[in-house]
Amino acid sequence: MTTLFTSDHEWLQIEGDVATIGITDYAQTQLGDVVFVELPKVGRSLKKAEAAATVESVKAASDVYAPVTGEVIEVNDALVADPSLINSDPGNAAWFFKLRLADKSELDGLMDEAAYKAHTA
Repeated sequence: MTTLFTSDHEWLQIEGDVATIGITDYAQTQLGDVVFVELPKVGRSLKKAEAAATVESVKAASDVYAPVTGEVIEVNDALVADPSLINSDPGNAAWFFKLRLADKSELDGLMDEAAYKAHTA
């Protein structure tokens, strides 16, 4: 499994042709206490950089973007029931959705963990 990051603070875990997508700990810290999440519909086709989900916190609302092009194959309904998971476990239990990758070459422009840490430093 490979983990990659975007400059918009999303993470992707890649397994085969499926990417599991969430927001980073840095992003949830900037947002503050998350109170609402809207996820994309299963079956929706997303283009790279398209707004895919919405996160609302006590501070602000923010979009979560599709880091790559693909079809939504699963969403994390636990987040809708308990948005605070994003604050307590952003890199694991609080994944947002899974995409079937349309073009693996889009992964080439993303950062590994070391590059992401330098980006947020």
